[in-house]
Amino acid sequence: MNVNVVCPHCLEVSSIEKKESYAEENCTQCGESLLDSRPIDGNANILENFITNSDLPVIVDFWAPWCGPCIAMAPHFELAAMAMPLQAQFLKINNDDEQTLGSKNLIATIPAVLVFKEGKEIDRFVGARSSSQIKEWVRQYL
Repeated sequence: MNVNVVCPHCLEVSSIEKKESYAEENCTQCGESLLDSRPIDGNANILENFITNSDLPVIVDFWAPWCGPCIAMAPHFELAAMAMPLQAQFLKINNDDEQTLGSKNLIATIPAVLVFKEGKEIDRFVGARSSSQIKEWVRQYL
């Protein structure tokens, strides 16, 4: 069985074989590693691309540079993302830069982390969490 994933480098869709774990997996378009699972900075177009084309859960952190809890959670969000290559795809959206997107997604408090699956938001949490809490939360949607 194959799954579609959005390459974090070229933002094109790759169809890859679904496996329990991956030693190596490269983008079918640009050849870069799909195991680079650091969160990518997103905007409305990038978010739409991911939630429309990725078969993996898309985890989105709405944050702002002035938000203390957002800054405190940032390294934990990155650690969680890096621990889950090709299990979920992680994006960060600066809510100050993407206010329309924040409004569309009813973001009233940040940090707000949303999970999209099959093109729809299926859950969210608000407030800072540790990397282990984030991973535990994401695992229920795999």
